Amino acid sequence: MNSLLLSFGLESLLLLLLLGSIVGLIAGLFGIGGGLIIVPALIWGLPLVNVNPAHTAHMAVGTSLATIVITSLSSIRAHHKRGGVIWSDFRVLTPGLLLGAWMGGVVAGQLNGEVLQRFFGLFALAVGVSMLRAGVGRAGDLRMTKWAKGSVAALIGGISAVAGIGGGSMTVPFLHAAGVEMKRAVATSSACGLPIALSGAASFIVAGWDLQALPTYSSGYVYWPAALVIVLTSSLLAPVGAGLAHRLPELRLKRIFALFLMLIGAKLLIG
Repeated sequence: MNSLLLSFGLESLLLLLLLGSIVGLIAGLFGIGGGLIIVPALIWGLPLVNVNPAHTAHMAVGTSLATIVITSLSSIRAHHKRGGVIWSDFRVLTPGLLLGAWMGGVVAGQLNGEVLQRFFGLFALAVGVSMLRAGVGRAGDLRMTKWAKGSVAALIGGISAVAGIGGGSMTVPFLHAAGVEMKRAVATSSACGLPIALSGAASFIVAGWDLQALPTYSSGYVYWPAALVIVLTSSLLAPVGAGLAHRLPELRLKRIFALFLMLIGAKLLIG
């Protein structure tokens, strides 16, 4: 472990520890894996630790998914203690999430990243505006079969894996529209991030396995030194965020989440 950490300078190490703290809080509070923060931060930061710029985007996404595995486990534990996770919904969505995330990782290198980024930016903005205008409101009454839910889950998993996120920005509004109240949607989304991260990270490892120009201590497109430093603090702060999620009034939580999505969307559209 010491040799892993020594691959960074002190400034890079402190920045990654801070990034992990922010990611952990956001993961617990909003039921997401934090990838929407991790990926752009790593795209900027990985060249500073001698990662080949030609592989930076893929390394950022793969490494982000690897960190979400640990962060989501910590967040799940905190939400489960409060009875927030709806495990029946988790079981229905998991097969689709696993399949979609694996396929997303497989095709990631063939997609135009700028087009996907702008599409997801518009999607995040639209969802954020919709939730912000919804006011107090009750959870939706969208009725879907298990097969239909599985198809939506596969789409969420695929987009999430390509973007390096835990999928909460899509899973939370989907569950809320399907009748789950906001706090339980956030909690269940934190659980859904785990199969996405596991399958997506594994796919990125396989996709980059035979490349020769990747840095030491990497497995395919997952760079373990960065992943380790981030999860050191994200796993500690995720329960704090989960505690805040269960104490905040539902309307306030919904508005915070909506504004968060809109900021993400604007950033992705700007580039």
